[in-house]
Amino acid sequence: MEHTQPLTQHVTEHKLADALADLLHHPVEETVLHPNAYRLAFADPEFLLRRDTRGIRIQLEMLKPEIDQSEQGIDNTIVVFGSARFPSPETADAAMRAALACADPADIQLAQRHLRNARYYDQARLFARLVATYSNDQTHSAKLYICTGGGPGIMEAANRGAHELGAPTVGLNIALPHEQSANPYVTPSLSFKFHYFAIRKMHFMMRAKALVAFPGGFGTLDELFEVITLVQTRKAQPVPIVLFGSDYWKRLLNIDVMVEEGVISPEDLKLFHYVDTPEAAWDVIKHFYAL
Repeated sequence: MEHTQPLTQHVTEHKLADALADLLHHPVEETVLHPNAYRLAFADPEFLLRRDTRGIRIQLEMLKPEIDQSEQGIDNTIVVFGSARFPSPETADAAMRAALACADPADIQLAQRHLRNARYYDQARLFARLVATYSNDQTHSAKLYICTGGGPGIMEAANRGAHELGAPTVGLNIALPHEQSANPYVTPSLSFKFHYFAIRKMHFMMRAKALVAFPGGFGTLDELFEVITLVQTRKAQPVPIVLFGSDYWKRLLNIDVMVEEGVISPEDLKLFHYVDTPEAAWDVIKHFYAL
C-alpha cells in the first residue's frame, strides 16, 4: 500500500528527526541499547540519544569530523554539490540498451534523460581530476581537496575523479530515511555521517575555498543558497561560487527578477559565475586565488 501523509497532524507532535530512530535505522553492531543506570554517562548510548542530550550530540557531531580532518591535514577543500540521481555514462549506456531491448516507450524516455544528464557526471569527474592534479604537484604548498556530500551521482563523480589520481577525498554524508551509503571513492578515514543537516553544512563551509554547484534538486539549492547568503551577509569570507551548466541554472533561476524587484543588489550578481566546462570552473578558482 502506498504511504501517504495524514491530512492533519497533532500540534504537539515533534517535528525534528529523532537521533535514536536514525541509529536504529542505521544500526551499529557494537552499540548496545539497554537501560543501565550504573553505566558511565559517556558510555551510555541510550542516555546520549535522549532528546535532553541533543546539545551534547550537536557538539560531538561538530567535533569528530573537525579533529579527524585536522589530523589528516585537510585544511582547504573544493566543495562539489549536485544531483545524486545523475548516473555515470557507463550506467546510462547500459540502461539505454536495456530499455531499447524491452521497447518500452516510458523506459526509453527515462533512459534518454539519464544519458543526457550523464555528461554532468563525466564533467564533475574531470573537474575533480584538475583539482587533484594541482594538489599532487609537490611544488604547491597549499593543497586543495575535493569534498562532497559523499553520496552517488555528481558527488560520486567528483570523489571518483580525485581518487583516480590518488588524492584523498572527503565525504560528508547524512543519515536519511532511505539509506544513502558513502560512494566507494571517498577516502575511508575521511568518510563522515551526520544526523544534523546544520552541522553538516557548517563542515562544508569551514574548509571550503570554493563551491562548484552542478545541476541538482532541493538539496543542491539549499546548500547553494546557504553559501550565497553567508557570503552576501559577510558571515563567511568570499569564495568562488561556480554554477556549472549555465543552461540549467538560467532556466531554473531567473536571478534578474530579484534585481528588478530590488530584493538583491546588482553587485550581488558578482557573487557567482556560470561555466560550462571543467576547465572554466577551475580557471575561476585559479584566478580568484592567483594560483
